[in-house]
Amino acid sequence: MDDPQTMLVVLRHAPHDSSWLREGLDVALVAAALGQDVTLLFLGDGVEALRSGQQAGPLGQKGSHTTLDMLAMYDIEDIRVDAASLAARGLTVAELDWPVTPVTSDVLPGLFATSASVFNF
Repeated sequence: MDDPQTMLVVLRHAPHDSSWLREGLDVALVAAALGQDVTLLFLGDGVEALRSGQQAGPLGQKGSHTTLDMLAMYDIEDIRVDAASLAARGLTVAELDWPVTPVTSDVLPGLFATSASVFNF
């Protein structure tokens, strides 16, 4: 039997800018529930979703932390974060609420190339 191919879900939007982040997380959870091997990649403003202390946004928008807390229940354990995006926002891996693997820009092309499918949010 072949190894399952990985689905890469790229999250580029901040938690309260729009519904893109939540929709991307929903796609990842559904795919994982259907047996897909899912990798999450937080890029750009998407790294803000991993910041400690997230609250509901303006106008009562739900925060993303409750959905992120469900990742382990769905066996989504490969969570990567762009190191340059973290640094640009003054964040370190130690300040995040989830175990993540930082990746550098030279690793990103290989990550995209080895994924069976890529979804950008």
